[in-house]
Amino acid sequence: MKPVASLRNNPASTSVVIPEYSSSSSLMGDAENVELPQSDYGRGYSADVETIREQEYPLLNETTYLDHAGTTPYAKSMIENFSRDMTSNLFGNPHSMSLSSQLSTQRTDDVRLRVLRFFNADPEEFDLVFVANATAAIKLVADSIRDSDHRGFWYSYHIDSHTSLVGVREVADMGHQCFQSDADVDSWISELATTQSKAPRLFAFPGQSNMNGRRLPLRWCKQIRAVANETGGSVYTLLDAASLVATSPLDLTSAAPDFTALSFYKIFGFPDLGGLIIRKSAARVFERRKYFGGGTVDMVLADGAQWHAKKETSIHERLEDGTLPFHNIIALDSALDIHKRLYGSMENISAHTAFLAKGLYDRLSVLTHWNETRVCEIYSSSIGYGSSKFQGPILAFNIRNSRGEFVPKTEVEKLATVQNLQIRTGSVCNPGGTASSLGWAGEELRRHYTTGLRCGDDHDILGGRPTGILRVSLGAMTNIKDIESIVDFLAEFYVETIPPVVAVNPPVTENDSVGRHFYIESLSVFPIKSCGAFKIPEGKRWEVKREGLAWDREWCLIHQGTGVALSQKRYPRMALIRPSIDLDRGVLRITCGILTDSVSLEISLSWNETSLISTSLRPTSNKKTTVCGDQVPLHAYTSPVVSAFFSDFLGVPCTLARFSLQSTTRFSRPRRTSRVWRNKFRKFIMPGSYPPDLPPALRDTCQKPLTLSNEMPILVVSRSSVNRLNETIKGGKNGTGASQAVAADVFRGNIVVAERLVKIGDVEEPYAEDHWSSLRLGTEQLRIDMTDACQRCQMVCIDQFTGQRREEPFSTLAKTRSVDGKINFGRYAALSREEIEGLVSDPAHRTIMVGDVVVPTYQDD
Repeated sequence: MKPVASLRNNPASTSVVIPEYSSSSSLMGDAENVELPQSDYGRGYSADVETIREQEYPLLNETTYLDHAGTTPYAKSMIENFSRDMTSNLFGNPHSMSLSSQLSTQRTDDVRLRVLRFFNADPEEFDLVFVANATAAIKLVADSIRDSDHRGFWYSYHIDSHTSLVGVREVADMGHQCFQSDADVDSWISELATTQSKAPRLFAFPGQSNMNGRRLPLRWCKQIRAVANETGGSVYTLLDAASLVATSPLDLTSAAPDFTALSFYKIFGFPDLGGLIIRKSAARVFERRKYFGGGTVDMVLADGAQWHAKKETSIHERLEDGTLPFHNIIALDSALDIHKRLYGSMENISAHTAFLAKGLYDRLSVLTHWNETRVCEIYSSSIGYGSSKFQGPILAFNIRNSRGEFVPKTEVEKLATVQNLQIRTGSVCNPGGTASSLGWAGEELRRHYTTGLRCGDDHDILGGRPTGILRVSLGAMTNIKDIESIVDFLAEFYVETIPPVVAVNPPVTENDSVGRHFYIESLSVFPIKSCGAFKIPEGKRWEVKREGLAWDREWCLIHQGTGVALSQKRYPRMALIRPSIDLDRGVLRITCGILTDSVSLEISLSWNETSLISTSLRPTSNKKTTVCGDQVPLHAYTSPVVSAFFSDFLGVPCTLARFSLQSTTRFSRPRRTSRVWRNKFRKFIMPGSYPPDLPPALRDTCQKPLTLSNEMPILVVSRSSVNRLNETIKGGKNGTGASQAVAADVFRGNIVVAERLVKIGDVEEPYAEDHWSSLRLGTEQLRIDMTDACQRCQMVCIDQFTGQRREEPFSTLAKTRSVDGKINFGRYAALSREEIEGLVSDPAHRTIMVGDVVVPTYQDD
């Protein structure tokens, strides 16, 4: 076996040699040692990369940031410089003539020139229009070229285009074409001279794919313009440079597109500002632009004749509608200063990121499982990495297990989040590049859309194929430690060193279960979704309904702006909102904060009784909100007292809302294990989805009504399984995991079942619940049926007593409880059909309490 690649700096040598990697060298496939020039790592920087990070990017100290293609972080001194600039000068609206306004105009003009020079664009030949972002720049070109000719325009674009380029086709009245490859573009260019047209034509492409970092030929711009000049045709080029210029120089004397769109936050991290660089010889496209606004006209008649006179002094003055974001433009001045001081030039950044991208590619490409199956399916050619001409510092990939099956991307992202690794997943706004890389045809994607597939959802694998990718992107301040972090993460959690165990836990035999005594250790309900638990007191019997334990998840907190239900994953402090139910007084009492410093609110349990607070608290405001992907009708509390109570504590504008079972449209998902069910109703579903318009007959047989629970009415957790998990956590990381042990509360189960060992020598049976088919509870033998395993997310890492995030137990669960890429712990359950049908008239029978005996039925019984 060859050693795993490493990029550790070796100052005593002129190259970085891949040394032994003792902790996991046996995990690697056969690959030659790789040598990369050390001089490219931080070449030309003002200091070594680690020093720059320590001084300028302190926010990166506690995380591994690998989403630079989204935006790169901003330097601390850049914000400080901008702050000093703002506090030392008075900047007025540049449309006025005051001294402060003229200062803004002067600074804007200076920055405009600096940006053109940054891209080596001669101001005699080019002009810069400031816009919100690259997408706004693209839209400005599209709208203007549409207005330039009464026939509209014809449009073509490369398949690797961002959605912002793809969207231009919708306004191309003369048709459009998507080129599937570089060869298609070359063929089209060769035929341009023979397909003359006086109507405008626009060809758009990205300088760099934002999906996998492949850099496209900039020569196309020059070739197309040469043909257009020769034939007298109106053919224009639009370059989406947003991804390219983040880590690469762009010389517009050689690239020479007619229009170049870019976003400055991709390069500097701040400000949030974009630009459109226009070749002045192509400016005639904008002459007939219909819309005007702000200071783009010299005169306009508001009444009478429809007439206005556009400004003629410059291109940018005719196109920059309204008041410029002049403060952002002034911030760009500081960004250019600091960027040059830290990194010297874009060539230095290009060399640095190319060095790291090559090393990362080499290391990921040799990761293998015990059976030599490659771990990473990388969607790019190995030819490009190491050469900034062909490849940028982006890697798009998916992960396969040892059986060759893809690991769901959202599960990888969940675990990466817990490990403080920031990456991007999905189609990354590059529909053509992603679909072609993954082998999806358009008709397939449309069909899956009709059955529930959406951008950004968790339908990760369809028909054995992934629907999106994992993307790692590097930036100017990325260092070797970042590369090692992502490689170590994949090696630790996704490289299988031994054949996988088929079953999570060996089946429990009848002899194993004889004499075992299970009982209810604790009962909990969560009156407000994603908030703290109310533990039912010992000796108190609690009703079990069709929709779960009484009062469980009947309320939720919703954002007052979006109407979306708040989640503890996003707002960990929700764990410190602790509701309790006082049935004697008929109130829901809510306490916020640590017990020594808490405030409380009381709300009536009755839908009609409002005397405990005020009539304004009656939940009469009907509102639909999104809960676990479902649109749910809720009744929002309109009282400012209620909204202020929660908003002040969480620091987010929200209010309480209540769910009514009388108007429920939510039902439990069908069991994932039922292949017969899936095949019979395939036309209604797609894997992992559950459309609301399922036939009523099917709904009656397969579903249970839900309040605001995720998938099923009841969640059962085993105390023995929690104990075993904590033993594993304590034994991990060289035995230093004792402080990471977790309470059963982090799993937010309704019923915690424990074992009472009856004789000396008995030991607990963790994960026995994997094989339970049903449970009989209490003296009345109330039956609940076990359904699916509960698929866990990073929410289990939130300490339910402090609201603090930590790594465990999700990291250990990922290693010990992963099945088909899903991390399972606990089991969903619901009141059995026989209980519902036979005992509706006697709800008092359907109660359980702490201490009740639990008699499980095993799947093989």
